[in-house]
Amino acid sequence: MCHRQIKITTYDRLLRAWENSMEAVRDFQSYADLTEDNDKAKQAFYDFAENSAKQAAKLRNLLLEYKKSNA
Repeated sequence: MCHRQIKITTYDRLLRAWENSMEAVRDFQSYADLTEDNDKAKQAFYDFAENSAKQAAKLRNLLLEYKKSNA
């Protein structure tokens, strides 16, 4: 298969990264909610969810800026 047939753009990468970050938020939040036997692990999962949410927000802003500047 020739790599020139499919072009993955910066927009595509930003979109995928944003989607992955949002999924990580959901996953870590779920892990925290389900963790009942270890407070440190539970808090770590909450912290990871918060950090992933910040990353997702930044990626969303980049995605919107990119879309606006390349419209």
